[in-house]
Amino acid sequence: MPRGRRILGVDESGKGDFFGPLVVGALLASDSDLEKLQELGVRDGKLIANKKLLTIDEQLRSYFPHIIIMFSPEEYNRQYASIKNLNKLLADGHARAIAAVLVKHRVDLAVSDKFGKTELVEGAIRKKGVTIDLQQLVRGERIPQVAAASILARAAFMREIEKLSALLEIDIPRGAGSIVDEAGRKLAKRHPVSLFGKIAKIHFKNYRRIVNPALFAK
Repeated sequence: MPRGRRILGVDESGKGDFFGPLVVGALLASDSDLEKLQELGVRDGKLIANKKLLTIDEQLRSYFPHIIIMFSPEEYNRQYASIKNLNKLLADGHARAIAAVLVKHRVDLAVSDKFGKTELVEGAIRKKGVTIDLQQLVRGERIPQVAAASILARAAFMREIEKLSALLEIDIPRGAGSIVDEAGRKLAKRHPVSLFGKIAKIHFKNYRRIVNPALFAK
């Protein structure tokens, strides 16, 4: 890429997690900033230890233009109930992030971590009434700006999970495995089922296993 081109990286966190929001992060940096990104330790957020990731996130937010788009569980569930398609919801999040940065900054290229058909994000961007050169790459985190966006998204998601854990007085786990079901059943004993619509993505199979565990007994 030519030196000085302003690249907007976009990535998300939380799409595979039953508990918590869906978060999309976007960060704008030019090629002349790549040395700074390397100095901060930027790489795919999934490969960075939590404490280090939060430190890098704070530094990125102080140095670079960025935006965080967060779908709370309530908003996520409302939108998913309408469109029944996670990739369309993700596309809207990526488009919202790109459009929000374009309002204030010149962007020469947006690079999004690819998660579905390319026309989904392209169409969502057109609906926002903006035009941008866009690339969607599998394993997009190999682009430093996308890796930085992945850090912003993951850190924001982690902070929300920490808040949720403190509020509910239980260690909220990530992912969608058996440990998540276990935490959900503990919560179901203490709270009404309606709580899950406010703290989790209820189209996940975890919800049915938590609410109707007998249906899944061996």
